[in-house]
Amino acid sequence: MEPRDDLDLAVDEVRDFSRMYTRLIGVLDYPGQLNTPYTLSEARILYELAQRERTHVSALRERLGVTAAHLSRTLSRFEESGLVTRERHRRDARYQEVLLTAAGRAAAEDLDRRSREAVTGLLAKVPRNELRRLREALATACGVFTGPAEPEVRLRGPEPGDLGWIVQRHGAVYAREFGWNAEFEALVARIVGEFGAGHDPARERAWIAELDGRPVGSVLCVRDERPDTARLRLLLVEPEARGRRIGERLVGTCIDFAREAGYRDLVLWTNDVLTSARRIYERAGFELIAEERHRGYGSPLVGQDWRLALRDAARS
Repeated sequence: MEPRDDLDLAVDEVRDFSRMYTRLIGVLDYPGQLNTPYTLSEARILYELAQRERTHVSALRERLGVTAAHLSRTLSRFEESGLVTRERHRRDARYQEVLLTAAGRAAAEDLDRRSREAVTGLLAKVPRNELRRLREALATACGVFTGPAEPEVRLRGPEPGDLGWIVQRHGAVYAREFGWNAEFEALVARIVGEFGAGHDPARERAWIAELDGRPVGSVLCVRDERPDTARLRLLLVEPEARGRRIGERLVGTCIDFAREAGYRDLVLWTNDVLTSARRIYERAGFELIAEERHRGYGSPLVGQDWRLALRDAARS
């Protein structure tokens, strides 16, 4: 009998593990996943939809690795059951978005709870000193199949200490990159102080971008002096976190919030030396409406006013 090579052995071992694990977690025992009406595929789709408010159908298909026909059939069943609604993207009608209804979110939460309980029960039987070895083995397996994990980026509201972080990082980053003096940091402190002292959460909001659990970016949406107008302020992305479209996500989130809050226009003021930020604004649909030379923060600058018509953008 000829010796078997590593590939041949690995094929059998992966298949053995798959059979063992599906039996262990009871996939074959229930009429539906976790003793619910949903198949394993349906449960996974509900889980993905529950991770965000709105989901592009094309992005969902890519994450799940399913065919367009299979996903469309599943979403149609979900729609008939009152679990999801589908609508055209607000800024690009070529794309479709899926939103969980209240019933759909409740179903996803129930599945998540049942899944956690099942795995918790499974791992409770494993000796504590073996859990670390198990986690390392799982990380190794994931790394072999998918390569090194990309650091996770998420947007969240500010937590204690974050407003001070916004001020400190604006002062440090702009001093290093543009030579701006303490006048700029004082301006940022004033803006952040006014926001922190009192804002209407329904009409004003701040976001922190996290990369692998650490803050790397910020943006604010605040009420402007003009009626029906919001102002985008304090967009920042740390230099080492750039190139991951974090700035675009922050600006897009600010735009979506301003539109949903009922503002007619979203405006911002910046300086022409901030070329990366200006490209983000242009791609988001902002239009340059005014420029003026000034001296600020110890440097000669050209200030710029930009505007995005939210209601016009919603109709386009």
